[in-house]
Amino acid sequence: MNNKLSRRGFLSGSAAALATASLAPLATSCQTAPAGPAFPGYYEFGSKFGGVQIGAITYSWRSMPGGLENIIKYCKGSGISSVELMGGDLESFLGAPAATAARAQRGVELTPEQQTEQQAAQERDRAATRAFRLSVSSEKIAAAKKLFDDAGIGVHIVKFSPSNWSDEEIDYAFTTAKAMGAKAVCQEVGEQAVKKLAPFAEKHGMYAIFHNHAQYRDNPAHASLVDDYLAFSPAVMLNFDVGHYYGSTGLNPCDYIRKYHNRIFSIHLKDKTGPAEGEDVAYANQVWGQGKTPLAELFLMIKKEAGNEGWPINLDIELEYTIPAWSDAVKEVRTCVQYARNILI
Repeated sequence: MNNKLSRRGFLSGSAAALATASLAPLATSCQTAPAGPAFPGYYEFGSKFGGVQIGAITYSWRSMPGGLENIIKYCKGSGISSVELMGGDLESFLGAPAATAARAQRGVELTPEQQTEQQAAQERDRAATRAFRLSVSSEKIAAAKKLFDDAGIGVHIVKFSPSNWSDEEIDYAFTTAKAMGAKAVCQEVGEQAVKKLAPFAEKHGMYAIFHNHAQYRDNPAHASLVDDYLAFSPAVMLNFDVGHYYGSTGLNPCDYIRKYHNRIFSIHLKDKTGPAEGEDVAYANQVWGQGKTPLAELFLMIKKEAGNEGWPINLDIELEYTIPAWSDAVKEVRTCVQYARNILI
């Protein structure tokens, strides 16, 4: 397998060609949230600008109350019309049982009896969760999808991270994600995860996509391992995090994207400092425009290729910088949407 594999050749029903735009980008700062109307009707057509779809991973709103109904509200307030949906919120809506096993506190040593009790509780939780997953009705999943459809919000990824689940549960993950309209299930990158999930992705006509943190810094062999992972199956794609890549290596993520664009399903967007700026500020999350990740270069590169029908890559905001006391995650995601819009339009 080479890196010129077309996703259109593997996955039927790919998205229609993206619209082009020719307006010059505007200079922007990401320090003030826009005062525009909330979605629907946000900038008239959601969060697609200059042919480039800007979305968000719903993890961005982790500081706020969870639940699918709330996520719909956060999308509307942020102007987001496409999401990578965290599996926990989806499963809560579908009726997943609450966990009963308490997590052990760091630095607290459990007695042998406490360890045995905790392990037993964890086994009960896993059994209950497995039973739930294997009994979820299609009607309940359809109800979840309808919430997003009625709001005009697309779900392109569900982040289940299911590589350690049973085979039947992995089937459930891909079946449920597909029923939600997604084309991919996401997982942290790793050899065992790739080998485990790729056959299921092929079986369901979907993608298994894999996310990076600081692997390119921590493991010198990781760059070559990625080629091996991609060669394993056409169903294996990348969920490329540009902030973690730049922040941990100092390398321009745009060069990476040019090399692997045919195998990148989605990109996580964040701004970070680089690795060589001093120990106090290295690899640190920043308000967009205040770090060193070349986001503007990335947006314009994707816009150019989107206009040529070349790179149908989802770009997803992952809000990780500290939220000011006077703000909240909805306002900050909306600010990031504005930042991207000003460059793309």
